[in-house]
Amino acid sequence: MSEDRSDQPAETRGESASETSSSESGDTGVSLFGTLSDRLGSLGGGSGGSSDGGSAGGSRGDDPFTRRVNPLITNRPWTVVLVFLLLTGVFLGGAIGGGAGQEAGADQFTEDTEAYEAFEEMQENFDRGERSSGGTSAQLFITDERNVLSEPNLLRMLEFQDRIENDGDLRVVSSTSPASLVATQLDPSATTPEEQYRAVDRASQRQLDEAIATADETSGLPVSTDFTRSSASASVAQVAITYDTPPMAETSDYANLQFETQDLADEIDGFDTDDNVVIFGDAILEEETLQLLGDTSIVVFPAAIILILFFLLVAYRDPIDLGLGLVALVMTMIWTFGFMGFAQIPFSDALITVFPLLLAVGIDFGIHIINRYREERTTGVPIGEAMQITTGQLTTALLIVTVTTVFSFGANLISEMTRDFGIVAAGGIIFTFLIFGVFLPAGKVGFDRLREGTRFPEFGTTPLGSEQSFLGRVLPVGVHIARAVPVLFLVTMLVIGTGAAAYGVGVDTEFDDEAFFPDEERLEQYEALPEPFAAGDYTFLTVLDHMEEDFEQGLEGSVTVYIEDPGLRDDDALREIDQALQRPPAAFESDGRQADANSLLDTIEAQAAADPTFDATVTRYDSSGDEIPDREIDAVYDALFDTAPDEAADRLTTDRSATRIDIQVDVDAEQDEAVAAATEVANDMSLDATPTGQLVLFETVIEQTTDSSLTSLFVAFVLTIVFLVLSYWWLEGRAIYGVINLVPVLLAVALLAGSMRLFDIPLSPINAPILSVSIGLGVDYTVHLMHRFVDEYEEREDTHEALLVTVQGTGGALTGSMLTTVCGLGVLYLALIPLIMEFGLLLALGVFYAWFTSILVLPSVVIVWDRLEQRYGELEWFPSTTA
Repeated sequence: MSEDRSDQPAETRGESASETSSSESGDTGVSLFGTLSDRLGSLGGGSGGSSDGGSAGGSRGDDPFTRRVNPLITNRPWTVVLVFLLLTGVFLGGAIGGGAGQEAGADQFTEDTEAYEAFEEMQENFDRGERSSGGTSAQLFITDERNVLSEPNLLRMLEFQDRIENDGDLRVVSSTSPASLVATQLDPSATTPEEQYRAVDRASQRQLDEAIATADETSGLPVSTDFTRSSASASVAQVAITYDTPPMAETSDYANLQFETQDLADEIDGFDTDDNVVIFGDAILEEETLQLLGDTSIVVFPAAIILILFFLLVAYRDPIDLGLGLVALVMTMIWTFGFMGFAQIPFSDALITVFPLLLAVGIDFGIHIINRYREERTTGVPIGEAMQITTGQLTTALLIVTVTTVFSFGANLISEMTRDFGIVAAGGIIFTFLIFGVFLPAGKVGFDRLREGTRFPEFGTTPLGSEQSFLGRVLPVGVHIARAVPVLFLVTMLVIGTGAAAYGVGVDTEFDDEAFFPDEERLEQYEALPEPFAAGDYTFLTVLDHMEEDFEQGLEGSVTVYIEDPGLRDDDALREIDQALQRPPAAFESDGRQADANSLLDTIEAQAAADPTFDATVTRYDSSGDEIPDREIDAVYDALFDTAPDEAADRLTTDRSATRIDIQVDVDAEQDEAVAAATEVANDMSLDATPTGQLVLFETVIEQTTDSSLTSLFVAFVLTIVFLVLSYWWLEGRAIYGVINLVPVLLAVALLAGSMRLFDIPLSPINAPILSVSIGLGVDYTVHLMHRFVDEYEEREDTHEALLVTVQGTGGALTGSMLTTVCGLGVLYLALIPLIMEFGLLLALGVFYAWFTSILVLPSVVIVWDRLEQRYGELEWFPSTTA
């Protein structure tokens, strides 16, 4: 170990270093690290790794933050601890009382697009069952494999309708079923469920069969696709229910009404909610989607905590250190939740991934602080001086990691879809830095002084990766490779990385409501668990099966073309709507040359068939005889509103400036095909038309996800490389160190992108930030190694020896951090929700790749660049900071 030359003039130390490097290499070129002492001299550098590092500890980290905080940590540790505990109380108040609720499901990602604005405006104009105005709806599915349209079943439906419409607590204003439609054919004067019950009860089987066929022909019976008019039978029927509820009621209120409705159905003889009856509504879907988070959390979080505790126990091997590390992790979570509360940011599926990331970084910071401190203590350095050396050496590295991680998280601010993620993650990583960079060292100093001189036993005091340990013998494999074949190994890894990146370009992007539904195989496993870990019931899965298998449609079976144009009052407006639906794209269901759609024309046609007076009005203003009015359109609209105000208001605004066309999507059409078809229809119209609806919104999210992930990755990369280059130029006088840091990081990102495609994990709004975030995770590992290497090289001036000490010391902490994170947070793969399962796998892979490339690849990068500079001279991008 060389003597500490921090007192020598910068010029002398720089010359000596250069000469030493030249003599060792046999080359007259300038070594990559030959002028390092010269750079550090003006910054107050000194040995941070020697046993006499006490003096060095006073000169290292001579920056404003460390200069002010270090004395507080070592001289007033309990004051620091008390301040942080008081702040935790403040943030706890924000977490409990200031939150903005929860968001779940697909809607949280679909805002702020043209399609969404059209969707919102359309709902405001037409969807009077929406919660903003009061009211909601639900569907009751009734199953009978023999025949759901048998007379007993029809009577049961009408009994059910009569009971729900006369139960004031349920607030049901109307209901429609196959039974009520059939009864209307039997007796048009029967308008109540009770009257319709008598009509069905009195009818013969032949009359019923005829009425069923007629009802289907005129109105379309809401029954499964196995229905035929000749057989007058089907296996599944729907009962549509509309409620009159207070405006802006809570989701839970709507869901309770719907479940109470299902309970009432269960009271009817022949209906069994455990067998042949299930209810579905948007409120139930929202409630059960939120329930998924709870069911996942109650299993995954305890498993994560157990694994994290185990690996932290192995890493710390001391109850006090373990307790401090856990308290710091909990404080990080509380501060972050409190920040969300104060900022009124709701907790959502997208934000659940922030906390594993913060745990990953916090675990890394904590293990590094304790491990580095132990390295000093094993050489006999007193408690205060050992912590001064530790924080003096690590604070800069932690600060670089924090800023670059903030960049990688904050890069998501550019997209509205991931903005909350970027804000919460960036704030959380700053809290992590403060808690682990100040609170944890202060607590460690305080507790170590309390037990110094007492009989309280000391447990694990040796650092991870020490020379005599198994880990210390395994970790230097990257250094041995760098000593033997650095160029070959580096080129091989770069080729692998390039291939992985090229392969990863083909990763899919997917998004729809079903992305938030549970994996059914995993759900069966959860249901087999004992209470309280067993999963709850999810009625929407049964409904989804009905819709896909019995009705051949998904949850979203149509797209909407929203027309907002004063031209709707022109004489040719209705004809243009008709022409837009002629010869539809293949993605739409059609009956011959006409798309299967519900438009203003259908409302006019239905009312003309039901009202002779209105039919006469249509005929009067139809000059071509095709039943499409093309003169005095306003007069037709006036007559429609006079004769059928509710039906008219469902398709046309009162100022005659907006309408909507709902077009059924072919069951075999892909989502992007349906959206492209709706866009084609809208673009071909001369009226101002916009494609919208859930399918369009989902496709918009897919496009935004791709754009967001690539843009965030680019922004994170640019900000990170600029910051690293400038930081190392200012701190060490060598901007090239920043570039060296990024080589393993980019390799890790490339491997992660390739793994996404290999494991068939599509890009989604949940995992879209992972590529940009992986830059921050990678920098977390490389900066610790690079920063430690710079210090070790200053002392030894032998590249291989410095790398060996670095990998055995800091590499041990990195390995403990990696194992804790990968095993502890990788249990997210056990989640019920596939999106979170996939994120857990990606997080584990991202951390592993960051560790792998840092430990194995970084030594070869250092050696190769050192040889290049020895041969061609030092590369200077900026003027020397010590000039």
